[in-house]
Amino acid sequence: MVKQGPIPAFLHSLIEYVAGVALIAAPLLLDYESSAATAASIILGVLVLFLVATTTSTMSLINQVPLSMHIVFDYVIAAVLIASPFLFGFSHESTPTGIFIAAGVVWLLLSIGTR
Repeated sequence: MVKQGPIPAFLHSLIEYVAGVALIAAPLLLDYESSAATAASIILGVLVLFLVATTTSTMSLINQVPLSMHIVFDYVIAAVLIASPFLFGFSHESTPTGIFIAAGVVWLLLSIGTR
C-alpha cells in the first residue's frame, strides 16, 4: 500500500506536526489581511495536527485512523491547500496565496515521497 519513497514515515509525521503548528502560526506572524485566509490556515493547521495525532503510527498520540485513510487525507489536504486561495476568495493577497500553494505542493511531494 505505501510506496518506497526516500522519506521515512517518522520524518513524515514530524514534518506534519511542524506544518500544523506553522499553519496555525502563519496568519498571526505574517498578519494576513484576509480573514478567510486566516480562518483557512488555522482550521487546516488544527485538522493536520488532529490527523497526525490520531493516525496509527509511531508518532501518534491515539492510534485510531488507519494509515490508508491518512494517505487519502494527505492528498485531500494538498488539494485543499492549493485550491484555498481561489475557493475562499483571497487569491488577490499574495502572501497567503503563495504560502498556501507552496505548502500544497510540498505536502503533495511529501505524500508521494514517503515510504
